[in-house]
Amino acid sequence: MTGTGDWRLFRGDGAARRVEFPEAPPWRSFSSGEGRSGPWERPYLIERRHADVVNAALHLRRPLLVTGHPGTGKSSLAHAVAHELTLGRVLRWPVNSRSTLQDALYRYDAIGRLREANLHRGNGEQEPGIGSYVRLGPLGTALAGTGRPRVLLVDELDKGDVDLPNDLLTVFEEGEFEIPELARLPEEQSQVSVLTADPGEEALVHRGRVDCREFPVVVITSNGERDFPPAFLRRCIRLDLPDPDERQLRDIVSAHLGDSSMAAVDGLIQAFLNRRAPGELATDQLLNAVFLRMNGVDMNAEGLLEAVLHRLGGTV
Repeated sequence: MTGTGDWRLFRGDGAARRVEFPEAPPWRSFSSGEGRSGPWERPYLIERRHADVVNAALHLRRPLLVTGHPGTGKSSLAHAVAHELTLGRVLRWPVNSRSTLQDALYRYDAIGRLREANLHRGNGEQEPGIGSYVRLGPLGTALAGTGRPRVLLVDELDKGDVDLPNDLLTVFEEGEFEIPELARLPEEQSQVSVLTADPGEEALVHRGRVDCREFPVVVITSNGERDFPPAFLRRCIRLDLPDPDERQLRDIVSAHLGDSSMAAVDGLIQAFLNRRAPGELATDQLLNAVFLRMNGVDMNAEGLLEAVLHRLGGTV
């Protein structure tokens, strides 16, 4: 499709105008209600040999360690599993250099409880229970589930502290953990209802211990920025997702944007492949370029293709 000046919403001429925004890409739609889209609702293409590795992890109740370059679909795999197996909303733990195991298990707001207790005493009211100040994190919520297993996405574990993988070992092996603040309560408070990572949901904790009945589906992603200890790797099923080739790229574009998108692919896939060095371009950048062309954007405009298909490595 040949682009025209009509696609330019912003013109940089200082003139105020009211414009109608075009439809957003499917992966950038944030509509509310039942129609809200999510990454688990988009087509996820995976080769049979890779799907078999996922199935092995499901049967063995072992964490799935997914590696690959950015944009190969590591995080989306967790949503695809949750969608296909109807396991509900994915619990996500985005790991960074400050992440700790306790962040993923639970948090106790001691300061908030003290402040509220003083306020209620001053008003002659009964103090709120401790459960109102304990919130399970994504890992804690996944372990506290009482029905079908939940899907837990541990995103970019290699960005965490070097000791974090080892800290996870005991929890993954035993499937339980203790909340000391609840374990110290008297016998008459042996059961406490606490908040969870699911909005508006609570979980019942007995004598300060959270024990899983069904081990969650744990998907751990890594960009391969560092190695993990052997003891951790031994307890995981490993899956390495390769960069898609030209045929797979065409299938991905067609699955996300429909067969009509094939007319807009010519030249863009080759430009993508010519620019792509290992780890330097992500598949969603190609989808962005195709979507723009389908909507009349002139991808030959000066600097536009370079802006959309910019390399992920190096300095900006």
